[in-house]
Amino acid sequence: MTEAPVIRTERLLLRPFAADDAEALYAACRHPELGDNAGWKPHADLDESRRVLAEVFLGQPTVWAVCDAAGGGLVGSVGLLPDPKRENPSVRMLGYWLDRAQWGKGLMSEAARAAVGYGFEQLGLPMITVCCYPRNERSRRLIERLGFRFEGELHAAVCDHRGQTLDLRSYYLTREDYLSSRFSNASRSPLP
Repeated sequence: MTEAPVIRTERLLLRPFAADDAEALYAACRHPELGDNAGWKPHADLDESRRVLAEVFLGQPTVWAVCDAAGGGLVGSVGLLPDPKRENPSVRMLGYWLDRAQWGKGLMSEAARAAVGYGFEQLGLPMITVCCYPRNERSRRLIERLGFRFEGELHAAVCDHRGQTLDLRSYYLTREDYLSSRFSNASRSPLP
């Protein structure tokens, strides 16, 4: 399986995940608020993080470890995944999480812009979607800043790790809208 290409932004390095990211993944993903906002239970231990790393992140062609460009440390993840809510294989869904300690610094805006740019400019995707829980205002604001359009609320869309049934706010961005927007000028060139 092909790994994701390396992408540099002003403050970040987006690179493929590596097996030695397990400890940093656990340090971030054990935080309850992060898991609740992303839809998964907080990681219970390092072994769970190793399992998730192997099953979800390693070797994925459009999933990146988001790292601080200066220090190289893992601060989150961003990816373009098959959209489970659509029967259209040419559409991808933006997914992301960011270490709780890094919230409010604009890092995920920077990483998501790079991933979206890669999807439209390198992969030629016709559309990218994204969803968030209605209660997740931080994510909603990020999605809207990126230029995504609200398309509706999916009622009783998912069951979370606690067994609660939750709605999802659904958004989309077309290639045409992306290319005509100011966001298409963000720095996101893959490295050789």
